Amino acid sequence: MKRRKIDVNILVGLLVAAAVVVGIVSVVKLDVAGNRGSGLGKEFTYDIAKLAHVDPNLIVYEESAEPISTGFTAAKAIAISAEGSVYVAGDGSVRKFAASGALLDEINLGQTPGCLAVAADGTIFVGLRDHVETYDAQGQPLSSWRSLGSDSILTSIAVSPEDVFVADAGNRLVFRCDRQGNVVAQIGAKDAARNAPGFVIPSGYFDLAVSADGLLRVVNPGKLRVDAYTFDGYFEFSWGHRSVEIDGFCGCCNPVNIAVLPDGGFVTCEKGLVRVKIYDSQGEFESVVASPAQLVRDGDVRVCDLPEECQAGGFDVAVDNTGRIFVLDTIKNVVRTFTRTKGR
Repeated sequence: MKRRKIDVNILVGLLVAAAVVVGIVSVVKLDVAGNRGSGLGKEFTYDIAKLAHVDPNLIVYEESAEPISTGFTAAKAIAISAEGSVYVAGDGSVRKFAASGALLDEINLGQTPGCLAVAADGTIFVGLRDHVETYDAQGQPLSSWRSLGSDSILTSIAVSPEDVFVADAGNRLVFRCDRQGNVVAQIGAKDAARNAPGFVIPSGYFDLAVSADGLLRVVNPGKLRVDAYTFDGYFEFSWGHRSVEIDGFCGCCNPVNIAVLPDGGFVTCEKGLVRVKIYDSQGEFESVVASPAQLVRDGDVRVCDLPEECQAGGFDVAVDNTGRIFVLDTIKNVVRTFTRTKGR
């Protein structure tokens, strides 16, 4: 019994000594300052210069006008009216510009707007944090809709002839409303009966658009794709995939904004690796409007794995009846106009 007790004591001593050695080695190897990087293999390191480069043959648009200075310190959203006027929401107002850049009108809101839409009849819909306000074509107030809830963060509005769709990033829902602001339906909650998978929204970007095929396109940013829904809330299909290559979307949550082209295709904007691209009506990658090198400084290009890494660079986009693309640069607070290059 005495020998067994001695053996146990020796074993315990050896284990304690081993633990001390391991602890010392760990402390010696600890990179407190982070000078030796993450320690991950090369497959986990993004080559930003390579990712930011876009084959010039894929860029089929060119900047066709001088940028429109919005005068805002924090531009948020853009919309184009049927007659081609450019509306920009930011700071505490909505400003109307001619395509030439001349300021035509301004609506003072008293609150910070989050989104904007202009209907075919000229009615202006402005999304504030938790509710929508409407104005006529002359900028005169029409109505203030009821709040959608204390958790609401309204991020996008799309208008069809009879309905108004409001994307709410706070509630992770799309509200279908009539023209008077009454909620007709809620779209996007996880629902097996409607085949709806639910939305993953890691940050304050949640966009939508009404397509000519009669379906609602809603960005599902955390899943890096665009979902198609009926107006009654039935999920139909999706397109888009996770990839750092030009045909995919990368980072934590992309695309951030979309717009529909006259031919039924789509324009997408991405943050982090800031680029504007074209997909056809089926969601197949087609071409590039503008590359990161055209849109931002090198230091502003990154792949954001976490939402807090890329709070800036969420550009918005709108399209006019001729197919010109208007990109709201939310870093420089200007509107940039792109036209498809002839013969390409």
